[in-house]
Amino acid sequence: QVQLVESGGDSVQSGGSLRLSCAIAGYMNEFYCLAWFRKAPGKEREGVALIGNDGRTSYTDSVKGRFTISQDNAKNTLYLQMNSLKSDDTATYYCAAVFRRCAPPESDYAMSYWGKGTLVTVVS
Repeated sequence: QVQLVESGGDSVQSGGSLRLSCAIAGYMNEFYCLAWFRKAPGKEREGVALIGNDGRTSYTDSVKGRFTISQDNAKNTLYLQMNSLKSDDTATYYCAAVFRRCAPPESDYAMSYWGKGTLVTVVS
C-alpha cells in the first residue's frame, strides 16, 4: 500500500508562485511513475506533470516552462513548483503513483494510488 498526502495549496495572485508537496509513505517499487493531476471546476481531470524513477519528466503543454516537477527520495516527497500562475491554473491538484515506468502522457485511470488533493486558487 502507498499513501499520498498533498499540501501547499493556497490562494495566490496571478503571476505568483506556489510549491506543492506530496508526502509518500509505504511501499515503493524499483520502477515507478509519480504524477501531478489537476481538476478545475466543470472540467475533466488532466495530467500536469510526470516524473519517473529514472528522473525523466514530462509536462502538459499549458504548463511547460512554468511548472517543475521534482522528487526528494531522501524525504520521500514529490514536489510541483508552479511559477507565473494564471487563473486557468485554478484547480484541485492531486498527486498519483503507479508502479511501472512512465509512459507519457498518462491518463488518470492508469494511476494506482491517489492523494486527496490540495486546492490552488489563482486570483487576478
